[in-house]
Amino acid sequence: MKSTREIFKTNPFLLDEPEVVQLLAYCEELQDEIVEFKFQKTNNKELAMLDMLKEVIKGCNAIQKEQMEHERFGYEAPAYQETISNLQHYIVKRCQDEKIYL
Repeated sequence: MKSTREIFKTNPFLLDEPEVVQLLAYCEELQDEIVEFKFQKTNNKELAMLDMLKEVIKGCNAIQKEQMEHERFGYEAPAYQETISNLQHYIVKRCQDEKIYL
C-alpha cells in the first residue's frame, strides 16, 4: 500500500485541495475502522501494536506536513517537543490499556 506522500509525489500541490484533504481524512477513518474491526474480531495484541504504530506514523506524517507548510508558506514551526511528549504519552497509555509490556 502506498503512502499519501508517494501517491501525490508528482503533484504535491493537490494535497492542499479541500476535496483531497477530505478524501484523505475519510481514508484514514476507514483504515482506523478496519484495524479496530480486526482487533475486535481477534482481540490480538499484535493488532493492537499494529494500530498503535499506525497512529504514531500518522502523527509523524502530520508533523512532516506542518514542517512542509512552515517551509513553503512561513507558517508557525511545528511544536516538536509537544509532539514527542504526546506520542510518548499515547504509547505508554495504550500499552497499559492493552496490557502490552515494553
